[in-house]
Amino acid sequence: MYGVTIAFKEFKPHLGIVGSPWVGMANFERFFSSDSFGPLIRNTIALSVYQLLASFPMPIVLALLLNSAGGKRFKKVVQTVTYAPHFISTVVVVGMLSVYLSPQTGIINVWIKALGGHSVFFMADEGWFRSIYVWSGVWQNAGWGTIIYLAALAGIDPGLHEAAIVDGASKLRRIWHIDLPGISPTIVILLILNMGSVMSVGFEKVFLMQNALNLSTSEIITTYVYKIGLVSSQYSFSAAMGLFNSVINFVLLIVVNRIAKKLGQSSLW
Repeated sequence: MYGVTIAFKEFKPHLGIVGSPWVGMANFERFFSSDSFGPLIRNTIALSVYQLLASFPMPIVLALLLNSAGGKRFKKVVQTVTYAPHFISTVVVVGMLSVYLSPQTGIINVWIKALGGHSVFFMADEGWFRSIYVWSGVWQNAGWGTIIYLAALAGIDPGLHEAAIVDGASKLRRIWHIDLPGISPTIVILLILNMGSVMSVGFEKVFLMQNALNLSTSEIITTYVYKIGLVSSQYSFSAAMGLFNSVINFVLLIVVNRIAKKLGQSSLW
């Protein structure tokens, strides 16, 4: 971890990490006072929160529906169909988005024009960037995320459901009073872990979807660090931004874990 010290230095490759001169908090002050600081924080938080609100509940809902569904064959087919997108690479997913959302030949715009509307250049529209990013991610990962919750649901005592059925409880009642409380520790732990990475939106997909026309909403801390650090070779400045991002994630993890513990829920420690 000694390499993190370059965030507090003016790193010069020919001098190395140890030999580079100390500059204290100068790199952090430069980041906080830059014109990019506000938009970067705003875009990163907006995309992270949107992704958390949209993607976190979906595996829970899907797991509860699969657990309550009858017919093993049906459940296997649904699981296979929903798990499959997880194994598609990010590059291929972005390529699919570019094809399906193309303003000339994309199937979405073909439908829009067939209904009398005008084609939309979705991939270059800053207003559509976050929704395309988040909901394509939900499609790709929701099925895979159900595995943990289905495993937790399998650990619930079947006798509880049998007793509830004898008492006349409907499926919805059993889901609400038996299944959800049974998997609540798993939900809380995964929520804490997700909050601990809220500032670390995936770099690869954002970078592949990014272009000059949607830059006002697609430029986030991780893509900016790449451009400043590797493209512009400002290693100390980019290290300071990365360290700032990691510290925020660490603080959020500690705070959310403590809140969960005080509320009597499961916690990481």
